[in-house]
Amino acid sequence: MALKEELEEQGNWLFKYRSILPIGILFVGLVVFIQSNLQKTVTDCTVYFEFFCLLVSLAGLGIRMYTVGHTPKNTSGRNTAEGQVADTLNTTGIYSIVRHPLYLGNFFMWLGPALLTESLWFIISFILFYWIYYERIMYAEEQFLERKFGSIYKEWAAKVPVFIPKLGIFTRSSLSFSIKKVIKKEKNGLFAVFLIFMVFDLAGEWAKQHSHYNVLFIAGCLLTMVIYIVLKIIKTRTTYLENNR
Repeated sequence: MALKEELEEQGNWLFKYRSILPIGILFVGLVVFIQSNLQKTVTDCTVYFEFFCLLVSLAGLGIRMYTVGHTPKNTSGRNTAEGQVADTLNTTGIYSIVRHPLYLGNFFMWLGPALLTESLWFIISFILFYWIYYERIMYAEEQFLERKFGSIYKEWAAKVPVFIPKLGIFTRSSLSFSIKKVIKKEKNGLFAVFLIFMVFDLAGEWAKQHSHYNVLFIAGCLLTMVIYIVLKIIKTRTTYLENNR
């Protein structure tokens, strides 16, 4: 098999399980976090740093929300049984400054917990893992888009960077922002962020046999869990969150 075909095959496989496989590195991060917590004491600086890490993850979630809210159906969703899906090519809004905004958002969402470990080697390892992991997914996606949209895709890709946004070429989105689509697609993201940070915090305090819990993480997790459950019920029992795109 040619390297080009092998990379695409790997990318398609990773795309299918892209929401599951990173959990492994998150578990490693938790172990590193516990070890680092055994060697330090809680200070005001520590608490502020934890808030900063949370903001990094929420910024990533914000990028995802903005992206999803301005895109049509079957272009920027989650996993599908068919794999890659793209009825149209997104070229306006955030897609006018970066080709893979959802993965940019994912990067910051995962970077928050990685920073929380305060381990330089782990943070660097995470960045390298993310690069190798998502590079193949992005390669497979772009092969799919190039075959489907041809010259339209090539013209867009020629001026828009892959991962680092080029703000100066921003073009306003051709679609209005859909809050319903954001709620439907990203409701679990907000809960997941606070759940991860709460688990890290509880595990770190348990390892040190302390009880200096971060109240914001616990309250945020409980609140977002309730919101998730309510929205899940609304989604399954009503058509309120349904939209035309």
